[in-house]
Amino acid sequence: MKLNYRRTFFIGLAFMSISAFWQMYDNIIPLILQNSFHLGETLTGAIMASDNVLAVVLLPALGALSDRADTRWGKRTPFIVVGTILAVLFMTLIPVADNSRNLPLFMVSLGSVLLSMGLYRSPAVALMPDLTPKPLRSQANAVINLMGAIGGVYSLILISLLVGEGDTPDYTGLFAGVAFLMVAAVVLLLLTVREKKLAAQIRQEYGEGAMEPEPEEPKAFDLSKNKKAAGGQEKLPADVRRSLIFILLSIFFWFTAYNAVTTAFSRYARTVWNIEGGGFANCLMVATVAAIVSYIPIGHISGRIGRKKSILIGLGLMLGCYLGAAFFSSYHPIINVGFALIGVGWAAISVNSLPMVVEMCSLGDVGKYTGLYYTFSMAAQIFTPVFSGFLLQHVSYRTLFPYACVFSILAILTMSQVRHGDNRPAPEKA
Repeated sequence: MKLNYRRTFFIGLAFMSISAFWQMYDNIIPLILQNSFHLGETLTGAIMASDNVLAVVLLPALGALSDRADTRWGKRTPFIVVGTILAVLFMTLIPVADNSRNLPLFMVSLGSVLLSMGLYRSPAVALMPDLTPKPLRSQANAVINLMGAIGGVYSLILISLLVGEGDTPDYTGLFAGVAFLMVAAVVLLLLTVREKKLAAQIRQEYGEGAMEPEPEEPKAFDLSKNKKAAGGQEKLPADVRRSLIFILLSIFFWFTAYNAVTTAFSRYARTVWNIEGGGFANCLMVATVAAIVSYIPIGHISGRIGRKKSILIGLGLMLGCYLGAAFFSSYHPIINVGFALIGVGWAAISVNSLPMVVEMCSLGDVGKYTGLYYTFSMAAQIFTPVFSGFLLQHVSYRTLFPYACVFSILAILTMSQVRHGDNRPAPEKA
């Protein structure tokens, strides 16, 4: 059984468009809020966290709604098409509101865009497992992540080229460029992926069993010796539950550190390093490209040295780079080396963290434990823009990288206490 890379590429177009939007959102919306509407750091952080609050509420509900949908175009495609159309329409109003300094129009447009993006985020992610046989989903997920990274790089290139100097440049061209990619991606998706027809074809080709969960296999610990929890599910052994708690805390801490930097970096680069226009995007582009290049090698390395050790190495790389960045009072080209290492470190974390969480559960509880992973990561992304924004406003912009260092150290400390969920290094001749 081999993965159809061409088909998976087209399936990933929806995720690419989503990633392109969020890359622009994280970097440009804070600048508009502060420079055009003169909002403080704390309030800006609260607004930036609102998309994650919406995600916690909307994504599970809309994902479940798309599970039950049954149209001639399939389950997910209608959500993707309608969500994209609405998002693009409301996106065009954001630079209009910015240029006219119309805060009510800006907030209504931004809220409408976030709701529209939430409409199809879960269905777009669910499209891949719907159209990929179970044994090939890990390979397909790597392709989907790469497509998302390409969308992010596209937005960073547009920011670097189209955002002019000054505090209040015209962002119309940037929003139009991202909107064009979103529309083009979904049109190409519609032309190449006929969801309902393709799902039937895959089931006929591989059989129904290939699309269903794999039969349960024995884990490294014996759940059968533990008492049943309410609802019939097995309780985790105490030592495994302890490891789960520590890795979930680690997830919260490293997302708190990383998201603070990515959300505030466009403002930090202008205020502290005096980078004008969209030049700040070059650093983020270096980190993203380094992560893209690192995904596959890190997967092989993790198979040999283990997931936990790979994550700790990644955290160590990021901590060292955050610490080094804190000492720069102006931009220097060597900073790009640091951002490349941040990209590699983040790839090491993202490749291994979810598998470690899922490894601690029985196969029947994968959805539950995946939900725990995203609950803690999104909680961090709700908390950190507000708290770090408060420090930026009331203490100093120079607190950003020390803030990231503190939470990275906490992540290392909690991760060092995780004793389960690791893979065993592969034998030399495996």
